[in-house]
Amino acid sequence: MRQLSSIELTSEEVEALRLKNIRDLDQVKAAKLMKTSQSTFQRILTSAYKKMSQAIIEGKAIRIIKK
Repeated sequence: MRQLSSIELTSEEVEALRLKNIRDLDQVKAAKLMKTSQSTFQRILTSAYKKMSQAIIEGKAIRIIKK
């Protein structure tokens, strides 16, 4: 794993993925739980999807960055 290049996900991106895909919440409820606007939640989620897709397609490791 150390030899792979990696994609970094923020803790916010991980939380957005968890709320939307694991807890199956709609964006309005998920945004409220994250204390952000729905449009900001959408931007975070879109960023997370793009990074995850890139990691899978390009065979990169995924690293979670805690703020």
